[in-house]
Amino acid sequence: MDFKFFSGKKIFLTGHTGFKGSWLVLWLKKMEAEVCGFALSPEKESLFNILNLNVELDRSCFDDIRNFSVLENEIKNFRPEIIIHMAAQPLVRQSYFNPRETYETNVIGTLNVFEAARKAGSVRAIVNVTTDKCYENKEINYAYKEDDMLGGYDPYSSSKACAEILTSSYRRSFTQKEGIHLASARAGNVIGGGDFSHDRLIPDIFRAIRKNEEVILRCPKSIRPWQHVLEPLSGYLALAKNLYENGNDFARPYNFGPDFDAEKNVEILTQNFITKIGIGVYKIKEDLDFHEAEILKLNNSRAKKDLFWQPKLSFDEAISWTAEWYKNYFEQKSDMKKFTADQIKNFVKK
Repeated sequence: MDFKFFSGKKIFLTGHTGFKGSWLVLWLKKMEAEVCGFALSPEKESLFNILNLNVELDRSCFDDIRNFSVLENEIKNFRPEIIIHMAAQPLVRQSYFNPRETYETNVIGTLNVFEAARKAGSVRAIVNVTTDKCYENKEINYAYKEDDMLGGYDPYSSSKACAEILTSSYRRSFTQKEGIHLASARAGNVIGGGDFSHDRLIPDIFRAIRKNEEVILRCPKSIRPWQHVLEPLSGYLALAKNLYENGNDFARPYNFGPDFDAEKNVEILTQNFITKIGIGVYKIKEDLDFHEAEILKLNNSRAKKDLFWQPKLSFDEAISWTAEWYKNYFEQKSDMKKFTADQIKNFVKK
């Protein structure tokens, strides 16, 4: 992909203070894009703060995606050409405790972005980031394709399925007639340096190591399509570029996941990460209170065919890059902004 395309482009990024959002801010600024971010304030220990990304942004607003008037005003004033919508309540377990917040954020928040984009008069492309969990998971050894049935057992998964239905409706009812090219991106489970979210595997391992505690594995045999965070981000960028340049030919859903050899279970990932970081122990304590899928796989052939997108890092490389990031952060031996930027540079070169 020609990353020079993004130089000078005005990009509105929701969820820019989150894990994936922070990586994408740094990448976009390295490509000399103009970036306006809209998200909740970052947590104290976050990649956003570690990299001091607020100084990188052309504009930044800390607010809730459910606050339509503020969102509309920010998009109107910035006049973006491209919107990448990543703001979400992204955690399965959290969705059981706060289902209303999950649906409001993931469905109404998405609706707010679409409506604000329509009113702005400047937007040509929107990438709506959802999840691999939007499919009706039949718990079978099958890689889901974009045309498979949507669903969701837990509130998080079903909220993202709702967001997909909303995206399809808006595409057909409004945006394709108004010159806005709208697509959704469904990514598999991401790992990478700088994730400090709760109830995510790598951050939970890192926290346990820092506290000299055992890592608790709730679902050790659950299989997920693990990939380094830069893999789906490169897919979002490829999709945004194609939407901008080629319009509705690419206005459809796309899966971004690893090839099948990277679809491993939780225990295997844990063992590999602990080995590479050189410290840590785990124990299994299965949690039967909250349902989570046992097996989830994605078919990435559409993204390969249409976007010429390819996974670049093997399962082993993804874990190595992640472990190296946390090890350097833990030992405080590196300038983490430079270290993170170097990982982006090395990824692009592959």
